[in-house]
Amino acid sequence: MPNARPRPRPGAAGGAGAAGRHELVSRSLQSAEHCLGAQDFGTAYAHYLLVLSLAPELKDDLKETFQYTLFKWAEELYALSRIQDLLGCYEQALELLPDDEVICNSMGEHLFRMGFRDEAAGYFHKAVKLNPDFNDAKENFYRVANWLVERWHFIMLNDTKRNMIYNAAIQKAVHAGYKSVLDIGTGTGILSMFAKKAGAHPVFACELSKTMYELACDVLAANKMEEIKLLHMKSLDIEIPKHIPQRVSLVVTETVDAGLFGEGIVESLIHAWENLLLQPKSTGEDDNCEKYGKVIPASAVIFGIAVECAEIRRHHRVGVKSIVGIHLPTNVKFHSPAYSSVDAEETIEPYTTEKMSRVPGGYVPLTECFEIMTVDFNNLQELKSLATKRPDKIRVPFIKEGTLDAIVVWFVLQLDEEHSLSTSPSEETCWEQAVYPVQNLADYWIKPGDHVMMDVSCQDCYLRIQNISVLGLEHKMDVVKSFSKTEESSSAGNEAELCSALANLQTSKPGSVEQVCVLESTEIALLNNIPYHEGFKMAIRKVLASLTPEKLLQAMDTQSEEMNSTGGQNDRSVQSAPDPYYVLDVSEGFSILPIIAGTLGQVKPYSSVEKDQHRLTLDLISEVNHFPKETLEFWLRHVEDESAMLQRPKSDKLWIIIILDVIEPSGLIQQEIMEKAAISRCLLQSGGKIFPQYVVMLGLLVESQVLVEESAVQGKERTLGVNVAPFINQFQVPIRVFLDLSSLPCIPLSKPVELLRLDLMTPYLNTSSREVKVHICKSGKVTAIPFWYHMYLDDDIRLDTSSETSHWKQAAVVLEKPIQVEMGEELVLNVQHHKSNVSITVMQ
Repeated sequence: MPNARPRPRPGAAGGAGAAGRHELVSRSLQSAEHCLGAQDFGTAYAHYLLVLSLAPELKDDLKETFQYTLFKWAEELYALSRIQDLLGCYEQALELLPDDEVICNSMGEHLFRMGFRDEAAGYFHKAVKLNPDFNDAKENFYRVANWLVERWHFIMLNDTKRNMIYNAAIQKAVHAGYKSVLDIGTGTGILSMFAKKAGAHPVFACELSKTMYELACDVLAANKMEEIKLLHMKSLDIEIPKHIPQRVSLVVTETVDAGLFGEGIVESLIHAWENLLLQPKSTGEDDNCEKYGKVIPASAVIFGIAVECAEIRRHHRVGVKSIVGIHLPTNVKFHSPAYSSVDAEETIEPYTTEKMSRVPGGYVPLTECFEIMTVDFNNLQELKSLATKRPDKIRVPFIKEGTLDAIVVWFVLQLDEEHSLSTSPSEETCWEQAVYPVQNLADYWIKPGDHVMMDVSCQDCYLRIQNISVLGLEHKMDVVKSFSKTEESSSAGNEAELCSALANLQTSKPGSVEQVCVLESTEIALLNNIPYHEGFKMAIRKVLASLTPEKLLQAMDTQSEEMNSTGGQNDRSVQSAPDPYYVLDVSEGFSILPIIAGTLGQVKPYSSVEKDQHRLTLDLISEVNHFPKETLEFWLRHVEDESAMLQRPKSDKLWIIIILDVIEPSGLIQQEIMEKAAISRCLLQSGGKIFPQYVVMLGLLVESQVLVEESAVQGKERTLGVNVAPFINQFQVPIRVFLDLSSLPCIPLSKPVELLRLDLMTPYLNTSSREVKVHICKSGKVTAIPFWYHMYLDDDIRLDTSSETSHWKQAAVVLEKPIQVEMGEELVLNVQHHKSNVSITVMQ
């Protein structure tokens, strides 16, 4: 706690009033210090607030003490759920110290914790502006910027073809007489500016995101287009004449995602046609009369294709029956969130997205391209019927033998009769494709002559593809024969019944009770990552061997084998064994490492999984492996406060192994990992280990135009002369995450080098800054530095986050300006590590 005790400076003002103020300030300072000593932070904060209000000249002297008091009081208020009081205290503090970057950053952290990402970003951004070297604020801003200004904004704005086609369609409409325009979901405001440049008047635009709304305001001002009326609201809330004076003749929008409907375009256009748009043009109406309305885009056609893709498979289907000796129950069905059953009531996105042209390992089309659905955005009745219409049944023949892994979907956006945009995998486009992973089939192997069947609908603003099933040629003949025997059958109309009957065939055994366990795609990829589990099993065994006499360890292994072979008859002897070794797994998400540890001998494992569904699944896995269910403990049941995560529950025993998650699935170092490691070291018994023991960060220099264009808008030319880049590029982040280096379009200009080493067991080996010399092996322009990690469980056992089986992605630092290099040269990189933030700069 800061202990400086400043005194008000006499002579700051004269007269009796000044003397009285001086006395009040002195007494308040004494009271504040007394309350601070008694840890009465609320009262201390009030006194310091009064002092700073009366004696602003003391701000510099009291700054650290005031910050400390505010933060401690805020922690108490947060614990008491007094959120309004907490925010009020920060607002008061910032009124007195508006340029205090530490308080701005702390305010942002509280707001982000409470889910107010837009507001948090504003405070983080301000803190960085006040102090560009404030690493905590920079790290916070970069993380929240990825949420608020998603990377597709940069990709989309750099897509010159997309910009030109939208601009041409808008120009054509305005010149044809559609003069009054509403841009729904304007983003940076670029489409409304296209309309204004074409001669439209008046022009309105709406944007729900506070961050994007404020950004658009700056963009409009910089382009001298303040005439465009920008509304910070959803289009569904716009009323006439409250927000806009009258109906408009043209709505332009690009509120389409990879699955077309996911950003709510159907709902917003139904509302627009009913409340904001002039009625459609009637036959024979004068083209010069603005008494009709229309929408850009006018319509869309959705297409699909069935594919084989190992990368999609390993992220959405558990493809192993056992993991290093741990058998997975046959009655547990692992599903990814993209799986959507017929009875699903939750409004969740029923697909994931991929840039199929860059998916690692590529993909194989198993069918011809087929049409899924068409939609006319200028037909109100058709839009209304989409949500209530019964699913369409689609049946498509396979043309190639292979494994059915997914239905890949894209669309052609018809802006008008002349202009269109395709999001096909074969097109160079800013869009990704929607991917519907195929799950829950009895057999995924298909051959020519088989058919894939599916139900297609538009529900809850999403394109849903459900009940995906395969009709084999032999099954088809049997079912057709059985249908032909009934008198009610006829040659016409049986197709729907046939498809429905086949789609509902049950593949599970009668009487079996299935437990569905929903895992994130990275968690499914982790279960499929056998080298990961093999590495941990070997490392845990080595630690136990170093602490246990060899003969005793062999006896434990024999006992474990007997337990498996006898159906758990030796459970009691295992449970009653004295002094077990305690193993704690605090890795993120679903993990079977505690069960693996528990089968290796005299071990009491603790799991930190949080979801009841996941705990039940781990219990079932324990049961099928004859591992005593009560042996596995769920850690969070013993912990009331998450800050006490690494303390032993109700015992003075120390941990023999603590498993930490060091790397996020995105490719970044986990936040606060070094703090967790410091606590863990204090809780290990003699000979105990943290896994991983150390991590080596590797990287190389590359030339990649793709990374450049996905990180920042490249000047005015890409946006057809509209000045957007300086404003949206404020939200560019120096590190791109969730990359697949194996398929990233790039040219390597160097070999991999070691950039950083983080030692969790021996922290004195760590350095916060180091210089790395990199030898150039190919001439070119360095635009980025991709990086990944080797995680050492010990000196011999290593996990590689860039391997084919890795559930981790990779990341890359993208340079602000490319650097020309020649073969044979050396570049010097400065690598800095602060908490979980790593920065890499090229030293000139």
